[in-house]
Amino acid sequence: MSRTIFVTTALPYANGSFHIGHIMEYIQADIWVRSMRMAGHTVHFVGADDAHGAPIMLKAESEGITPQELVARYANERPQYLNGFHIRFDHWHSTDTPENVSLSQDIYRRLKAAGFIDMRTIEQFYDPVKGMFLPDRYIKGECPTCHAKEQYGDSCESCGAVYAPTELIDPYSTLSKARPVLKESEHFFFRLSDPRCVQFLQEWTTGSNASGNKRLQSEVLAKTREWLGTGTADSEASLNDWDISRDEPYFGIPIPDAPGKFFYVWLDAPVGYLASLKAYCDKQGIDFDALLAPDSDTEQMHFIGKDIVYFHALFWPAMLKFSGRKTPDALHVHGFITVSGEKMSKSRGTGISPLRYLDIGMNPEWMRYYIAAKLNSHVEDLDFNPDDFVARVNSDLIGKYVNIASRAANFISKHFDGQLAYQGDTAALQAELQQVTDKVRADFESREYGRAIRQIMAHADHINQAFDTAQPWIMAKGIATATDEQKQALQNVCSRALAGFKALSVMLAPVLPALTDQVARELFGASDAFVWADASQLPVSIAPFKHLMQRVEPKMLDDLFEPPAEPVVTPGGEPIADTIDIKDFGKIDLRIAQIVDCQEVEGSDKLLRLSLDVGEGRHRQVFSGIKSSYAPADLVGKLTVLVANLAPRKMRFGISEGMVLAASHNDEKTDAGIYILEPWPGAQPGMRIS
Repeated sequence: MSRTIFVTTALPYANGSFHIGHIMEYIQADIWVRSMRMAGHTVHFVGADDAHGAPIMLKAESEGITPQELVARYANERPQYLNGFHIRFDHWHSTDTPENVSLSQDIYRRLKAAGFIDMRTIEQFYDPVKGMFLPDRYIKGECPTCHAKEQYGDSCESCGAVYAPTELIDPYSTLSKARPVLKESEHFFFRLSDPRCVQFLQEWTTGSNASGNKRLQSEVLAKTREWLGTGTADSEASLNDWDISRDEPYFGIPIPDAPGKFFYVWLDAPVGYLASLKAYCDKQGIDFDALLAPDSDTEQMHFIGKDIVYFHALFWPAMLKFSGRKTPDALHVHGFITVSGEKMSKSRGTGISPLRYLDIGMNPEWMRYYIAAKLNSHVEDLDFNPDDFVARVNSDLIGKYVNIASRAANFISKHFDGQLAYQGDTAALQAELQQVTDKVRADFESREYGRAIRQIMAHADHINQAFDTAQPWIMAKGIATATDEQKQALQNVCSRALAGFKALSVMLAPVLPALTDQVARELFGASDAFVWADASQLPVSIAPFKHLMQRVEPKMLDDLFEPPAEPVVTPGGEPIADTIDIKDFGKIDLRIAQIVDCQEVEGSDKLLRLSLDVGEGRHRQVFSGIKSSYAPADLVGKLTVLVANLAPRKMRFGISEGMVLAASHNDEKTDAGIYILEPWPGAQPGMRIS
């Protein structure tokens, strides 16, 4: 039966560019949406920028622009990321729009009319230096639950606890570093602790949707049990009422009939899902109210990260329920993406830039495939390992999948004018292809992507093994004098392999949309992209084989994780950089380092591996792009200058723990070389440069 599904991803905050975590989430959702559409279901897939809040207001202020200008700058970047990785939203919107203002204020009014909004006088942290009430994320301190340091004022990234800023231990303002003071202010609260809310959330979190699936994964359900209690008579919910207002100055949606008060960004951000869908519906002539009526058959799915479960599993469904709107049918929660076991962090040098990935010519479908191969339906972190990435993509996509077509198609084109023909029981072949495809399709629907990929590649192995056992290259040697029976045997072997290749292409279509669309149209002459029903339909002809996909070169991973450009450029090479003050310079810890060993890095034409003594009682490993100017032996024993407090950076060859300073002209036409900085004799390892 055909289904109508409304799908969203978490809204990215519009004060920065996309990072690889965003791309991972969007790829996961995009694969699911494509798979469901291949089954004939109607899917409305929308996204939006989360455009409100104090961080955007303050960043815009620091740059001397309006918040709207800041949001527009990042919004203009979005298409190159989304198009670059073949992520196809039906519509991309913003929370700073008339639709979101109207919907947010309507939901608030309905909640207020139903008795779920209270006004209370509270004590709130105020920055006496900045002269403003502090947003939660501009207050840091020690978590009151696990005592982790440097945690934000609304939740702990270490243990996941949610709390009020006033509960932090030793709080301070991240804007001025001053200790905040408490001042009174009237705030609006959503009564999440209301018994009606608690009862509803007990039922909603443990319930199933119209498809018979649980709304929440087991890990997410377990987390909600901590907040809601077990639901038994002797358990109590530990839900706090939710502060949904902020004082001016604030960039957000005004609260009706409350001058100087604005909705906290987390109230209007999820409403942005509805606003984006409404804007899309208005363009398409779809009745938005009917599509999302409380009793409609439309399924509402949200793909989110594990760090925002509290908002989506408690606040969001409760807001919708008690404002008379349809509640979500499922949350699909995923973990974080790590690099070689380390949490993604630009500051720690373990971030992957999606644009750099594309700019250096890496195929976006390599990333889509690798992410799919690592994902499952559980809330688990996904680890990006550079060596594994190279091996998996080259082995699976090139060595197994593309290899089938490149070998079998050539025989068909050369000897049979592109015509396929089968001997024996084709019904059994079709049944086999259908059986595998049904399992893969079910795995994609249940978000067991890794299992789907394993099944696909197991069948690719099966096809390759049958092809190798038949040895068509030997059969083709005597084709000129072969009997009709022998020719038919060769044609059958290659046709069955290509029928299998077509079925594999159908199975991979949600993951590799561009490549499989090329296969469908150019190799098999289809007029449309593949749908699931195509898998068991045996092809009858093919066009001459064309190159489909190149291998991953390990050097590409070197370039992806290459350290920041090292040379300190002289005025002759380019203009002096923008002025900084002494505080900025003071953040850089420059140290004398002695090069105790230096080796070439196998597989890299730029890097040398330096072992440095910085007076720490151990040696640091640093990769430096100076191979073109120095032989390793010439550097051993020399003193140089190291940026000692640069975040360690994960590279394919290991961790680089700093950066050696060097000088050159920033001009490719100049061949003056690269010169590392050498201190005057007498300097000792570990001395600080100031």
